[in-house]
Amino acid sequence: MSQQSHTVAQRLLNLYRQEHVIDGGWATVNPVFIAESNDEQVLAELENMPTGKKLVAHIKNLRSGKTPMDSIDKDLLPYGGMMSGMEHNISLSDHELNELKTVLNNFQPTHENLIAFKHMPLIKEFGNDWIQDIKALVSPDANLLAKLHAVEQTDKAYRIWDSAKELLSETLTERDRAQIQADMPEYETFLPMFGDQGTEMLAKLRTFISSQN
Repeated sequence: MSQQSHTVAQRLLNLYRQEHVIDGGWATVNPVFIAESNDEQVLAELENMPTGKKLVAHIKNLRSGKTPMDSIDKDLLPYGGMMSGMEHNISLSDHELNELKTVLNNFQPTHENLIAFKHMPLIKEFGNDWIQDIKALVSPDANLLAKLHAVEQTDKAYRIWDSAKELLSETLTERDRAQIQADMPEYETFLPMFGDQGTEMLAKLRTFISSQN
């Protein structure tokens, strides 16, 4: 396995899976697929990843011109197309909307506040797409969008923390090395938020990916 090829393949697969939340959609990510998959080893790596075969077929369609650079064949959509073109038609009563605004305005970026926020019955009703649905509801209000962004960043920071903690509690493999390399920008962004412990974890991850076999 080529470590660099695996890292690039994982990044492309992440873009493919997350197209529905990337500004510009397919018109933005398709040129990246073409630019970064010029090494055939990258395609070989993708073939062995979950849903990777669909992305390989999509890249080949883009290269041949069969698929325009701003679209994708509907049969090759990630998640069977369930995440594409999603409409957020959640409706709340005036009371529920006021409750949502209140909890956003009062949110503090701590683990305890995040857990309390996510376990509120109102928030749990949104399901896994709670960030996108709430964003659609509060989008006219710049202040509430900023508050929601703070919630989103806090949620992401603790997910990155948990990921790093889990990795460092196990015997790391070469595949882990490639994945850590691909995710390093996020580790570098979020782990320092946790003070000395986060900085120490980041140093351990950096040491691992720079060490020789």
